[in-house]
Amino acid sequence: MKRHPLYGLMAEFNTTEELMKAAERTYAEGYRQIDAFTPFPVEGLAEAIGFHKSRVPLICLIGGLIGCSGGFFLQWWPNVIGYPLNIGGRPYNSWPSFIPITFELTVLCASLATVFGMLALNGLPTPYHPVFNCPRFELATRNKFFLCIKVRDAKFDAQKTREFLQSLNCREVTEIEA
Repeated sequence: MKRHPLYGLMAEFNTTEELMKAAERTYAEGYRQIDAFTPFPVEGLAEAIGFHKSRVPLICLIGGLIGCSGGFFLQWWPNVIGYPLNIGGRPYNSWPSFIPITFELTVLCASLATVFGMLALNGLPTPYHPVFNCPRFELATRNKFFLCIKVRDAKFDAQKTREFLQSLNCREVTEIEA
């Protein structure tokens, strides 16, 4: 399969309001492979470009359950099966004494799963990305706002998409080479 020479088209905006209007209109127009770049978080932008769900809470839950069950098992098996000792007349499965370590391993595994899951879902670390080829993209960390429509979008047509982006009152539209 031959790769497209373009990664997408990027429009530059001066304010967050312009970017929000453009993102909402782009999504309403039927584009789904959209990305936005801003120097600071913009409330509502994720929803405007169609990002509604995150799998990070599920990853955190699974990590917590693994930590909880693993922490309990690591105490239960030696005390009940592997090397049972009757200390002070307690039952072998004295679960209240297992709670502190179970809790600590739950928190540890949940937090590690969350961090590594978030990095994996975000595709980080990313030392190179095609948008870095855009000459003015360095301003995305200072005071400019960018909206990118990717080539892999089903509705993408180079000429029509360029005309659409120019109709959004952007400063300029730039082609991003793959």
